[in-house]
Amino acid sequence: MKNLYRYALVLALAGPAALPAAGQGKIKVKVKSKGEQPAAAPASAAPPTDWAMQYAQTIDAADLRRHLTVLASDAYEGRETGEKGQKMAADYISNRFKELGLTGPMTGSDNPYLQHFTLERTRWNGTPTLLVGKQPFVWKRDFYSTASSPFLQETTVQPVFAGYGIEQDGYSDYAALGDVKGKDLIILTGEPMKDGKSGLPAVAAGGKAFVPSTRSKVALATQKGARSIFFVNLDTADYRKSRNFVLPYVEQARMNMLSQQAPAPRANYFFVSPALGQALLHTSAEKLASYRDATAAARQPVASSFKPAAFTIKAARKQETFATENVLGFLEGTDKKEEVLVISSHYDHLGIKNGVVYNGADDDGSGTVGVLELAEAFTKAKAEGHGPRRSILFLAVTGEEEGLFGSEYYTDHPVYPLDQTIADLNMDMIGRTDKQHEGKPDYVDLVGSDKLSSELHAINEAANARYTKLELDYHYNDPKDPERVYYRSDHYNFAKHKIPVIFYTTGDHADYHQPTDDVEKIEFEKLQKRAQLVFYTAWELANRDQRIVVDSNKP
Repeated sequence: MKNLYRYALVLALAGPAALPAAGQGKIKVKVKSKGEQPAAAPASAAPPTDWAMQYAQTIDAADLRRHLTVLASDAYEGRETGEKGQKMAADYISNRFKELGLTGPMTGSDNPYLQHFTLERTRWNGTPTLLVGKQPFVWKRDFYSTASSPFLQETTVQPVFAGYGIEQDGYSDYAALGDVKGKDLIILTGEPMKDGKSGLPAVAAGGKAFVPSTRSKVALATQKGARSIFFVNLDTADYRKSRNFVLPYVEQARMNMLSQQAPAPRANYFFVSPALGQALLHTSAEKLASYRDATAAARQPVASSFKPAAFTIKAARKQETFATENVLGFLEGTDKKEEVLVISSHYDHLGIKNGVVYNGADDDGSGTVGVLELAEAFTKAKAEGHGPRRSILFLAVTGEEEGLFGSEYYTDHPVYPLDQTIADLNMDMIGRTDKQHEGKPDYVDLVGSDKLSSELHAINEAANARYTKLELDYHYNDPKDPERVYYRSDHYNFAKHKIPVIFYTTGDHADYHQPTDDVEKIEFEKLQKRAQLVFYTAWELANRDQRIVVDSNKP
């Protein structure tokens, strides 16, 4: 039955031209009279045109390079949300949509291709200060944060030591603390380790330990009502490495969507050096190491002799609002035009930091130019009489780097009804090769294809089997994936509305969120093939008789 279903999908991908015309395909038998000569065999008919293949070939590496060379150039200043370069990119994309003949659907806008909305931005207001007793510690050397702050005025803090901040089966740092609501916690980074081995109980039982990330520790502390967390790294070299990686983001503005509702409270967090950690806990490096070893050996939190010191801190932020915009181009379908397929990417990036431009050629210039090329392929098909049956919305969103704000705004304020939106195909970082796939066949990572619709998953697989023959990697799709990629790009704002999605990516690389993510490092032939897979899947979704079903709800 599975093979029959796959065969039916492959026939569907080829379109009606691959099937016999009415009256053809039936075998007619004529009884030959005695002595009658056999009739000459009729000339074979020309093979049917595979329109999907024909228009997929218009997605061209040279065109991808041409668009990306502009969008990821220094002139576009890293396309930071709300800044000059992002608005230049919005103009470039909207002008391209207009050139292709797509409709700008935003009525009442100064530009019908732009969906304007307002975000709130906060920045550090002056240099944060922290003193333990009379000893000052230095911002961005001894402590730093990319989060918000509750310490808008100089505040005296009496912290509580919460071990590693872990709570899971057989292990809890919170069990002995009681109520920590409104308190400020000191938490060690990572997990208890001794001689390179984890001290978490799952390892003791012979299984694989679940090692909480900083993100999950913040989420747990938030759930328990903590006001703030000061993360202490016991390894000086590791602290410096992490700090140096994050420093470009420390002065970057944090953004939020304006809302009538107050945002959910969240534990704010700071990262502190080993030296500051020792001062906060009124202890030494040797005693901290002993605590780590004892905890790892016991595979349980152990009592500590630490007596956290009161300290004063001021870390104020200032607030402002600003406008930004999504870019929309609409292609109307034929007989099923009320149903809409969304093809999306985000076009913003990180902007300029310390005078250096972060061009974001792969993140997500690659997905953005993929959207432009798919738009060209479908508009060409329509101009030549082979347009899609369903409508297609080409959507380039802003604010992804700051919190998926553009896609959130669109799905909260949809131009086309969400109940008529059949799927979202989202591209984010499809132009490089990650370390896991170096020296291996060309590939693409897929996330979400089976989460809501088994048909969507099968359609994409069949398209790849017939046309692009990429290695399809689903490791990010695993619900146990620690990166939680399913929740981290713009497709998720569609998925949470029960709209089936596929997220196409090729994973992280050494230049991710670095100023070295440049056009010269993009593998355009691979980018072309990955964008073509998205096109083939979109072609089937837009032209099949029935919209895909929503028949599952996987995590």
